[in-house]
Amino acid sequence: MRPPGARPGGTPGCPNSRRKPVNVVGTQQYSKFTQQELPACKPILTPKWVVSVFLIVGVIFVPIGVVSLLAARDVVEIIDRYDEACVPVNMTENKLAYIQNETISKECIRNLTVTKYMKQPIFVYYELDNFYQNHRRYVKSRNDAQLRDASKANQTSACEPEKTTANGQPIVPCGLIAWSLFNDTYNFTRGNENLTVDKKDISWKSDREHKFGKDVYPSNFQNGALKGGATLNPKIPLSEQEDLIVWMRTAALPTFRKLYGRLYFDLKENDTITVRLNNNYNTYSFGGKKKLVLSTATWLGGKNDFLGFAYLIVGGLCIFLAFAFTLLYFVKPSPFYLCIFYCQLKVEVALRAKAVGCVGNWETTTTYPGTDARMFRNTKCPYYSKCSLYEMKCSEPEMSMGISKHGSGKNFMYIFYEGV
Repeated sequence: MRPPGARPGGTPGCPNSRRKPVNVVGTQQYSKFTQQELPACKPILTPKWVVSVFLIVGVIFVPIGVVSLLAARDVVEIIDRYDEACVPVNMTENKLAYIQNETISKECIRNLTVTKYMKQPIFVYYELDNFYQNHRRYVKSRNDAQLRDASKANQTSACEPEKTTANGQPIVPCGLIAWSLFNDTYNFTRGNENLTVDKKDISWKSDREHKFGKDVYPSNFQNGALKGGATLNPKIPLSEQEDLIVWMRTAALPTFRKLYGRLYFDLKENDTITVRLNNNYNTYSFGGKKKLVLSTATWLGGKNDFLGFAYLIVGGLCIFLAFAFTLLYFVKPSPFYLCIFYCQLKVEVALRAKAVGCVGNWETTTTYPGTDARMFRNTKCPYYSKCSLYEMKCSEPEMSMGISKHGSGKNFMYIFYEGV
């Protein structure tokens, strides 16, 4: 005997998962895998599970966020914007003429004060703003085969407009990216002490070994009428031209930093660092900015508060939701998730539960406006003070059910009724 609304081989009030479809000619042969009838486990998101998951995520994320923020706050940075400060006073109104006039000295001296002790290694970056290296035409203006293999020097078709010289000779490396190579230079001193910039291994090892050939040498580079940036030593292979390798790894955003080198010197608080730089790179034509950045690093990398704040916000939100759902569960409990649980019971469990519990003489104690749920209490139940029934509608229109809870705390049981 099975409850009303139940189907053979299925669960009460739920679609039959055991019915075999009719085979159709030309279709895949029937199998439990193709018909998605393999045994499966579907978790029931009860309030306790939801609250527990939110609470666990919050407890894990918040400490990670705090540790990440503390690590980011330990990074010491000195940032100096020099593109405007290095323009002569008499040419501030015509900066483009200044940068394009090769007869005007571009040397500039900047003094930087160390605000906090900086432990070596100190990373030297140049930062550009409003420079779109991710522009489609710019990004595609290169030939990776030419960069790797000396025999592919003539493959310049993708490098327009910087692919060949006026007499048709191929440019190596070709393309707009290489042509616009950053060419500002920096020299550092502290008092009478020269702080040498170490430029070894500033690029990715994989780039040096696999993307830039050891037998590929620059040729015809920056020989045109219009020079875009730095020149390259034709006697040094591209695999050792690390400034170029760093520059060729294009940035995704218009504001970016690229590694210039490292200083293996400790800088004490209130030390004055004199920077003798050459302001060669033209950012004035597109309204860009140039900055020199000195930065330390921690186990998490450079200064970046985003990761810490992201963990804190997500963790805090999860803890808030955990408390909110807990409060909601106690103030206004919802019985609807029990219907889902009931519909997943096996037939034999429902049959055993059918014969147990309180029957008859139910009186309404609570209603839920706008829903089909009502809570009853049985005045003749032996568990009168601890017995209540929830009535609601399952997904199947012909099947309704009731759930009776006997006991309190950890000592209780649910009893199920069909056709309430």
